[in-house]
Amino acid sequence: MNQRKFITKGENIPEYNAPISHAVVAGNYCHISGQLAFGKDGKFIDGTINEQAEIAFNNLFAVLKETGFTKDEIVFVDIAFTNLNDLTEITPFYDSLFESEKKPARTVYEASALPFGGKIKVMAIAIKTE
Repeated sequence: MNQRKFITKGENIPEYNAPISHAVVAGNYCHISGQLAFGKDGKFIDGTINEQAEIAFNNLFAVLKETGFTKDEIVFVDIAFTNLNDLTEITPFYDSLFESEKKPARTVYEASALPFGGKIKVMAIAIKTE
């Protein structure tokens, strides 16, 4: 039977008061909760879409590191925008995150609102194959 590991804290994961696990590892699978633009101090950073995207992805990768998974093991990314037109703005940044032959599957959509007035929220699933 697979044991589950719940990641609620970590050295580089922003501390904020929310009743969630940042990630849950079950066997070879890692499910990372939606990450927003929170600084290391746990305060939301209300920047441009590019600034928020960079912070949200850095938080996602910090959570991933706490689980023992790597960026290359991400197989699916889910991105919510409050303005879907922002997708074209962050595409060059997103493209730089993953090797050209190892880009994960991705879903993008527009949400009417995100917590804390965020412009972007990113979630991911990673799988260990070894």
